[in-house]
Amino acid sequence: MAHHKLILDDELDDEFSLIAIHCSEEAYKMAYLLNKNVQLHLHRRRRDLDFSKEGLAITFPLFDFEDQKQYTTYHLVANKCKTVAAHTVATGGLFGEQAQEEIMTKYLLAEFKKVDYFLKITSEYETTPLKKLLMQLNEIDQVISAFIVDVSEVKSRENLIFD
Repeated sequence: MAHHKLILDDELDDEFSLIAIHCSEEAYKMAYLLNKNVQLHLHRRRRDLDFSKEGLAITFPLFDFEDQKQYTTYHLVANKCKTVAAHTVATGGLFGEQAQEEIMTKYLLAEFKKVDYFLKITSEYETTPLKKLLMQLNEIDQVISAFIVDVSEVKSRENLIFD
């Protein structure tokens, strides 16, 4: 009897660039600043990026823009999500149980906990002008810093699939 092996290749075929952005503004304000200063036309998707971990519903705001002239797609996604976890604690008293709420912060890419937003750039061309874009991002007053992330170092690349 012949043995058959199935090899699952989890390597993502899509090549993309990733820019990390430190900014304390809300997601809609960050998208507005990119639209104004970098001449993007980011729009919020009707549905956010949803995950379910440890019984918690986690949503990350997601904005995108497809530049058809340059064959480039931009995705702006928040890295942090604050969610409320409810716990019941037995007190042993008259009312038996007491509900407690705890605010938890979850991350899209947990290895980059200090990053507030990611700008994912997918292009049909081999190279995109990242240095010019990075310079424009760092000139925005509200942006603390922006830098290019080496995509090969990202452990949870599957979280960056937005389709």
